[in-house]
Amino acid sequence: MRRLHDAVLGPDGSLPYGTRLALATGHGIPDELRPYADKVARHAYRVTDSDVDALREAGYDDEAIFEVTVAVALGVGLHRRDVGLGALRAAR
Repeated sequence: MRRLHDAVLGPDGSLPYGTRLALATGHGIPDELRPYADKVARHAYRVTDSDVDALREAGYDDEAIFEVTVAVALGVGLHRRDVGLGALRAAR
């Protein structure tokens, strides 16, 4: 888990660290990324080419769009893991 976390949120990336962290935590997401990040977090299967094209038109290249997607997915996955582990602890 640490390697995954570091790969997504480490020092290297197309997007600034603060932006990737905001996307992973869901706090302080830049306004132009919020609709896409929300869709990835809640309904990833509904993401369309037009959603990606909108980010391109806003100035994001494919590498940055990939980083947005992966940072959101990491954050959602970690949150779900924590909720699940909390439920297991509560059941004990």
